[in-house]
Amino acid sequence: MALFTIADLHLSTTTNKPMDIFGHAWTNHAERLKTAWNELVKPEDTVVVPGDISWGMSLNEAVEDFKFINSLPGRKLIGKGNHDYWWNTVSKLNRFKEENGLDTIEFLFNNAFEADGKIVCGTRGWFPDNEYTADDEKIVLREAGRLKLSLEAGLKLRKNDEELVVFLHYPPAFASTSCSPLLEVLKEYGVKRLYYGHLHGANEALLIKSVGRTDLHLISADYLRFVPKFID
Repeated sequence: MALFTIADLHLSTTTNKPMDIFGHAWTNHAERLKTAWNELVKPEDTVVVPGDISWGMSLNEAVEDFKFINSLPGRKLIGKGNHDYWWNTVSKLNRFKEENGLDTIEFLFNNAFEADGKIVCGTRGWFPDNEYTADDEKIVLREAGRLKLSLEAGLKLRKNDEELVVFLHYPPAFASTSCSPLLEVLKEYGVKRLYYGHLHGANEALLIKSVGRTDLHLISADYLRFVPKFID
């Protein structure tokens, strides 16, 4: 078994949202993703996809994108991104999964999963578009609470001191801005590795590679050239 991750698939099987309008890097991105995924991932492996899965505005609009993901090898752990307007309650997501035969997909939602000797935890997170405000702080505090719920669930899965690996959609820190409540949770639980997406075409010099003892890794699909990243 192996663990992989990649964020920001931005699939649009049944919606008119071609991603190549954002640049040549996105040309035929779904086919490129499928090719790389099939070459790397085996049925017994797990792939964490932390957000921005489908441009569908509802579960009905997103179903073909989920069927595409379901058809790829491996178990998929899906998190929420800022563009995932189809996201719903746990019960509705699970019912949607069962009704559509999405038997390789699970949702990372105030919970945790064991994979390849590691514990997968995470939430959406948050990062301001511009200046960090009091409203941003409220959202960050809420997301920090959700991350704690996930990490506590992860601790309950531990049998032999397995590593808690965190997956967010948003970066917890970028350039000169950081979301302190989220970083405090990472420190409290001794998280060594965090993977995040959301950023596209980001200036490499502005990426924060570590905070305290936590290494931060950008895994947006275009940043990875649509090749799932192996987590050793």
